[in-house]
Amino acid sequence: MKRIYTIILLIITFRSFGQTRDTITLSKTDITDTTAFDMRVRMQRPLTTYLQPLAPTMDINGLARKGNFQFAFYADGKLVYTENLNAGAGTPEQKKTQTNFRVPLVSNTDEDSWGRFLWMRFTLRGGEAALTEGTHDLRIEIRPYLRLDSVITGPIIATGQTKLNIIKPNVTDAQTAIQPVVAGSSWPLSNAKYDRELIKKMNRAILHHDLKKITSVVVIKNGKLLLEEYFNGADRRTLHNTRSASKSYTSALMGIAIRDHYIKNERQKLKDFYNLRSYAHYSAKKDSVKISDLLSMSSAFKGSDDNQDSPGNEENMYPAANWVRFALDLPMDSAKTNGKQWDYFTAGVVVLGDILNNCVPGGLEKFADKKLFKPLGISKYQWQYTPQKVVNTAGGLALSSLDNAKFGQLYKNGGLWNGKQLIPAAWVARLLSKQLPLPGRPNEFYGYLFWNKTYAAGNKNYETWYCAGNGGSKVYIFKDQPLVIVITATAYNMPYAHPQVDQMMTSYLIPAFTN
Repeated sequence: MKRIYTIILLIITFRSFGQTRDTITLSKTDITDTTAFDMRVRMQRPLTTYLQPLAPTMDINGLARKGNFQFAFYADGKLVYTENLNAGAGTPEQKKTQTNFRVPLVSNTDEDSWGRFLWMRFTLRGGEAALTEGTHDLRIEIRPYLRLDSVITGPIIATGQTKLNIIKPNVTDAQTAIQPVVAGSSWPLSNAKYDRELIKKMNRAILHHDLKKITSVVVIKNGKLLLEEYFNGADRRTLHNTRSASKSYTSALMGIAIRDHYIKNERQKLKDFYNLRSYAHYSAKKDSVKISDLLSMSSAFKGSDDNQDSPGNEENMYPAANWVRFALDLPMDSAKTNGKQWDYFTAGVVVLGDILNNCVPGGLEKFADKKLFKPLGISKYQWQYTPQKVVNTAGGLALSSLDNAKFGQLYKNGGLWNGKQLIPAAWVARLLSKQLPLPGRPNEFYGYLFWNKTYAAGNKNYETWYCAGNGGSKVYIFKDQPLVIVITATAYNMPYAHPQVDQMMTSYLIPAFTN
């Protein structure tokens, strides 16, 4: 069942200095989450022609580097969303020469396109709320813009209008009913009360694909299984690739290795484990990177997953033949001080995994199974591996939702499971401590490969520590509530992935289980 967009007809007319130049037509089609929908642009002049009047003395290369299209989306005559398309969308050569191009807005093959992400950001930031079930007028305006000391925007060069008929599937009460929690999971079952109507509303939103690509929701209250919901083909046996949420397992294994004296403490430095003079860009600053710096994403390596131009960006690591060497060959960033500023750095977690693999007996995979998974009763899981066949501690560990809940409950218990202290309580407290604030995210923090966020729901605040992975998968541990919540999702690389989970927490899950 999918939401269907029926595109009646959309014609965008490009004008250059008051004269009509060309048109774009999107033919009549029905669009679902898996239907291709393209915008085809035909102009007689390239983008830089429209940018030139905004900065007459700037050369064409500067215009191509600093400018792009601005899109404005109107629904029923009201401005919903405006975006200055990132200057990196489209190559400089395309901006200087291209007059005909195709831009997928919806793809059934996950085709890479700035158009897809533009459309998704529009729907996320008001478009979905504005385009409710029924018929709506949609208008798109396009202007050129340049980002200099400030943003300079030109006049409208294109506009188009159409009617969208939004049709939602007919979801029945039976389909939104809360799924029964059955025995046999190894979890004791809870009979605690909660707001069942809110959960039915959440289920309806998932079935409507208002909340997209959600595969499971599990709620543990007071150590007992209270809610277990599966969607989009998943079930209790499904192993979910939660991507970077599995980074948090690395910090747990580091604490166990320190307890067992295979590693002295998290203050040990890289020079204790590697001869860094044998790697590129040697410096004393690299020697002095601590395990704690890598755990808290605060090393001074020139590596940032949030900056696509960073030499240490994870996308540059994956094609490398040796991921550890890739990380240790990186230069140090003169603007950073070890341990002082947060910057997400996946390659650093690969280094942590290599340190563990070399220090624990039998290698990290056997160590993790013996010291963590077996004591938790977790027998079915799948690692991903580095090119050196070492378990990938940076992400990709796949487990069932109920087993991910065990990991969350282990932390809720202060590292205790079935009477045995699997992780030292002091290490749990250290992991779940506010090591560094997250830049640009007020009142959010990072611990040791764990995130911290406080949700406002109703008139109360609810502080959580959580694991997080690309696609929207989360394992939440509530600080002052007897709750662990697991959400799995496959919205990989989608801009709505994490915001929609926040919506689930504030609109449905927290109100349902804390009142």
